[in-house]
Amino acid sequence: MRYLKEEDFKVTSRFLFLSMAIVVMEQDIKHIEQGAFKIKEPYLELLRKMEHVARLERKKLQSTMKQKKLQVIFLQKNDTFSTYLFLGNGYEEEKRYFNPAIRKKVQDLLYDLMNQVLPSPSFRKPTGT
Repeated sequence: MRYLKEEDFKVTSRFLFLSMAIVVMEQDIKHIEQGAFKIKEPYLELLRKMEHVARLERKKLQSTMKQKKLQVIFLQKNDTFSTYLFLGNGYEEEKRYFNPAIRKKVQDLLYDLMNQVLPSPSFRKPTGT
């Protein structure tokens, strides 16, 4: 049963997955900087722009969450699932995510961010994945 309002859940879950996407981009930037890429700059520029857009959106979400007194808290993770606690309006809701589904959501977010920072959106999410 859903205790949080749909809008509040969307805000908190977007914040959660955007935070995960930022961590992925930070790690990718480090790997590219330390890697054996011949020409690193275009990849780094793209990732840094994506990270900047993601951080701006996350800051807005964080402000909304603070205003509405919403929180999302990591509880636990195992090989298959990750569990988070969503708090708001005096209610708490525990949500378990299938780890491959988290990966897919973060991947989709990365495609969305990529399309936001490129002059003409040309990257499409792969179909059937």
